[in-house]
Amino acid sequence: MGASALLSPAFLMTFLVAVGCLMAYPEVVTAKHAGITRHYKFNIKLKNITRLSHTKSIVTVNGKFPGPLVIAREGDRLVVKLRSGWADGPSYITQCPIQTGQSYVYNFTITGRRGTLFCHAHISWLRATVYGPLIIFPKRNESYPFVKPYKEVPILFGEWFNADTEAVINQSLQTGAGPNVSDAYTLNGLPGPFYNCAAQDTYKLKVKPGKTYLLRLINAALNDELFFSIANHSFTVVEADAVYVKPFVTNILVIAPGQTTNVLLKTKSPAPNATFFMLARPYFTGMGTFDNTTVAGILKYETPSNSSSSTSLKNPPLLKPGMPVINATNFGSNFSSKPPSSSLPISHKK
Repeated sequence: MGASALLSPAFLMTFLVAVGCLMAYPEVVTAKHAGITRHYKFNIKLKNITRLSHTKSIVTVNGKFPGPLVIAREGDRLVVKLRSGWADGPSYITQCPIQTGQSYVYNFTITGRRGTLFCHAHISWLRATVYGPLIIFPKRNESYPFVKPYKEVPILFGEWFNADTEAVINQSLQTGAGPNVSDAYTLNGLPGPFYNCAAQDTYKLKVKPGKTYLLRLINAALNDELFFSIANHSFTVVEADAVYVKPFVTNILVIAPGQTTNVLLKTKSPAPNATFFMLARPYFTGMGTFDNTTVAGILKYETPSNSSSSTSLKNPPLLKPGMPVINATNFGSNFSSKPPSSSLPISHKK
């Protein structure tokens, strides 16, 4: 299927807001927690993107891959004007998709959710490129039920296909065989140095020593659960799918497709004489083919130019975390049992 066919009048797309977790509520908010109205414009357009030395035209939101950041507070009203073909919810179930060239306005108030969600296309495999973060802060005059982070960083896991993803899934449907696997996983749209010709496309997170960062993790991969770890660092899990959980500490996460998780990362002090790989790879226990590769980003400490340690940090070693084997069912089961047993409501008022 050529690029022109993707946006032809016969081609339909749908858009699911926040993986079904966010619903359109009546525009009524109590005066005590009255929010504001936030406006966004989404234009569906083709964009030439190069990864793995392969350039292709992909469907994007506003020409961005991953898509643009949407932010709001609980109680805010979101008005999103979308041009060229998305509809809310699963296509042909909640409503018919919007025809290409048409517009649709999402108009809803965020109620009962705060945390990290995401927006993505919801027909066929367009969600391979059409996705972006949706961040919902607490209501005004309310705070997090954990230490206030120095900085918040969205981290989106995804997949890259050199082939046209619509052709991949259509071939699978026609033959009855499993779809061809992706050519790479991505971290914020970048595959990283473990793939051929991709070292220049590596996500780098620069941090300051002795600070607490809130990493907003989003698994936008099509079907794969992923392990995630940062060498020589641990996380405190504080939220899953926009619901606060009782905090627990781990150095390796498991995140399912479509899932979001917020974690606190406390950086070391003083700055260590090293940089650190951030790795994600699949957790897979079934039959069939899958992308058995690893995406890598880099965590790098910033130090002042007048720091006494700056000389020793010019060429620091790059450390790699230990990762579970692909089918580490014991680890996966133990990790997945933690959130249900600890997801009791937590007060988040000041």
